[in-house]
Amino acid sequence: MENDVAHVRSIADYQFGKNVGAALFPENVRIQYSKATGRIRYINLNGERLATLRPTDGLLSLSITAAKRIVANAVPAQCFVTVQSDVAQFVAEGGDVFVAHVVKADEAIRAKDEVVVVDEAGKVLAVGRAVLSSTEMTAFKTGVAVKVRHGSGSQSEAKNQQK
Repeated sequence: MENDVAHVRSIADYQFGKNVGAALFPENVRIQYSKATGRIRYINLNGERLATLRPTDGLLSLSITAAKRIVANAVPAQCFVTVQSDVAQFVAEGGDVFVAHVVKADEAIRAKDEVVVVDEAGKVLAVGRAVLSSTEMTAFKTGVAVKVRHGSGSQSEAKNQQK
């Protein structure tokens, strides 16, 4: 069990930046395993899902709760996309992030990376997958920058929090 916690922490450090794993996954996380393969599938804390270990690439998909933990612990993660405050409500409800609204994107972001979308005040709005690299997000004039999976105000995330 403790070896598995160290494993998911090292994946988080690789994926999001140094020391993110320890801040994101404390010792009391509960790991659920796939019934079919026996591999790590979900990482939960106090009954809430923090992350899912994707079987396709071995990387983590974050929940809103996990994104808020990263921000709350002030970890210098390399996965943040900052958007204009005037589109915050749209993104929080699950709308995709367009390049025209990107204020800043961490330099380490590449296309298909897991990202946390925040407003200019640093409030978590959504989690999703980058469609473009950070350079492209700030250079392009049109197009989708981030495909949002969960918004902080979306009903799908609210249902997930109740489980």
